[in-house]
Amino acid sequence: MKKLQAINISKRFENHLALDKVSLEISEGSIYGLLGPNGAGKTTLIRIINMITVPDEGQVLLDGQPLTPHDIIKIGYLPEERGLYKKMKVGEQAVYLARLKGMPASDARKKLKYWFERFGMTTWWNRKVEELSKGMQQKVQFIVTILHEPKLLIFDEPFSGFDPINVNLLKEEILHLQQQGATIIFSTHNMASVEELCDHIALINNGKLVLSGEINAIKERFKSHVFEVTYRAGGSAVALPQNAFEPLDETHRNGETFLKIKLHDGATANDLLKAVMEQAEITSFREILPTVNEIFIRLVNQNNVAS
Repeated sequence: MKKLQAINISKRFENHLALDKVSLEISEGSIYGLLGPNGAGKTTLIRIINMITVPDEGQVLLDGQPLTPHDIIKIGYLPEERGLYKKMKVGEQAVYLARLKGMPASDARKKLKYWFERFGMTTWWNRKVEELSKGMQQKVQFIVTILHEPKLLIFDEPFSGFDPINVNLLKEEILHLQQQGATIIFSTHNMASVEELCDHIALINNGKLVLSGEINAIKERFKSHVFEVTYRAGGSAVALPQNAFEPLDETHRNGETFLKIKLHDGATANDLLKAVMEQAEITSFREILPTVNEIFIRLVNQNNVAS
């Protein structure tokens, strides 16, 4: 798989416009975060990519060609709604689901044994699904999703139900899958995971694409010229010209002052460095870029007001 494109996708359910001409381009080997508040249209778009739902307008292209039912075997989909059969035994069900993806039973058992050992699940094979916790069931579904080694993986809230240790385990596996050449889309409300894993993001709100692009470029775009400078000044405060700099916060710890400053228009980082260096010893200096969570809240609020 080289590239997945969603072009002008629209979908309406009765009087609700779930998606309004949404277009995305997802390059091979990327980890693409699909973000948005509840009801924004993320899951509808994911279901259209999986050919579970048909768009009213637009199309999905895989390597430049319209997506067909034959392409679904190349996709691994972990839905937010868990779909295991409660009364079946875990191993029996995992083999069954793998065979639905076209895997021979012998190959499925061999690969499942490897993954069950890798995830510390060997004692689960003959247990019924209903005996497992939500997090345990999630592990089973994650394994079944990736077992046939699809080139495109789609995870909808993959960390739901997991404790921090298992969240880290899944993050490591997601990064490993990317290193092996998989393209990954995941929808989540866990913004810390987005910062840690994603190289590209898209934000959907009220069915519209609000923002998309490379994550570092987006953070640069939304920066607000705020810097943190740490200095030692022998107990005396640094005086800065108010026409150029606006102090936002100041704390003191272990003989150092941590000063957060916003630059006014026309002032530069070099101006700030020079002004502080003339009065104190600088021990660290950094620009504070907005987090994905801050950008998310800001844009959703703006979009809701505009709507």
